[in-house]
Amino acid sequence: MAEPRSDHWDAAYRRTEPDRLSWYEASPAASLAMIDACSLKPRASAVDVGGGTAHLAPALLERGFGAVTVVDLSQAALDAAQAAFGTAAGRIDFVCADITSWVPGERFDLWHDRAVFHFLTDPHERDRYIALATESVRPHGFLILATFAPTGPERCSGLAVQRYGADDLAARFAPAFAMRDHMIHTHVTPSGVSQVFTYVRLQRHASD
Repeated sequence: MAEPRSDHWDAAYRRTEPDRLSWYEASPAASLAMIDACSLKPRASAVDVGGGTAHLAPALLERGFGAVTVVDLSQAALDAAQAAFGTAAGRIDFVCADITSWVPGERFDLWHDRAVFHFLTDPHERDRYIALATESVRPHGFLILATFAPTGPERCSGLAVQRYGADDLAARFAPAFAMRDHMIHTHVTPSGVSQVFTYVRLQRHASD
């Protein structure tokens, strides 16, 4: 029987310090640049999909976001984040769930995902993710996705990934979303390995 995905990621967080994991960023600068470009209203709501121990959620609070949710498969990651974020943790909603089956109780002004979507190699799971994002982002809200680029790694943390260019990502989320911006960003892991990412900033059309 295949290992449950939650067990895989719990094990990754338990055997390695967060700042030694390959996806660790001291500062989520690329994501924040795209978020700032959205010019969202004060007290906007955001969800960080697969946020784990990333520093994005506290940074969003500092930028004036009102409601911030972090969704991750790994309870170990969320426990570590709550311990590390100090008083900011009390203002963040931490949810342990598989994004392909999660049912949020609200809609968001911003949906952010750095390095979750590219792990969805099953077409049915990708379809569920796209449907959930479409339902969960408010009209005129934003979806920021970062996946491995076509020249990026073929695997991460022992798992296969699906690599994307900006046009491919935009096409998958059309017609509900339109691309507003994109960029290539090279992430250097704590061990010094370069990983090329595609970032896209998509905006939700007004609901019919």
